[in-house]
Amino acid sequence: MQPDDIDWNIINILRESHQNNNSLARELGISEGTVRQRIKKLKEVGILKIRASINPDVLENQQLATIAINIGESSQLEAKAKEIAQLPGVLNVSITSGRYDLFVELLTFSNKGLVKFLTQELSTIQGITSTESFLMLKSYNRYV
Repeated sequence: MQPDDIDWNIINILRESHQNNNSLARELGISEGTVRQRIKKLKEVGILKIRASINPDVLENQQLATIAINIGESSQLEAKAKEIAQLPGVLNVSITSGRYDLFVELLTFSNKGLVKFLTQELSTIQGITSTESFLMLKSYNRYV
């Protein structure tokens, strides 16, 4: 399934702010039932996920980090990405081109949380040959 114009309108409005189905319907000039069914379908097929996002820069003891990872065997990229994605605090894992095989986005508590993640969580994944960590010191318009 690919979203049509109405689906994209719903998605774009929800990306900007939370609105109930009635508000969406009024804004788009369609029925509340249509909005409800379209959101349900978008969620079922994995296009849309509705969740609360936080700004880690304004919360105490929250550290956003990116960890670049290389995997020993390229045939294991997808399996390792899925395995890492299940670890606590992992927001996203991307298979990448270039110098690194994977980028892991992590939200943890302070620098101690990053050390714990690297030494107690990520170290359990077999096949990782190297990592490089990047701490996000300040982000703009970044909600996770």
